[in-house]
Amino acid sequence: MAQPKKKTSKSKRDKRKATWKRKAALQAQKALSLGKSILTGRSTSFVYPDNEEEEE
Repeated sequence: MAQPKKKTSKSKRDKRKATWKRKAALQAQKALSLGKSILTGRSTSFVYPDNEEEEE
């Protein structure tokens, strides 16, 4: 017969949530940094097509 699962402690739950939020914040920071570098024209790690090539 199936047994009921043990309750997860608050510290484990909070630790998992904090890890998830930290990863999300880091990805958001990287995306914002990449966006800023593209807008300023300093990006060397991101390749995207120029508008001039598409018009021809």
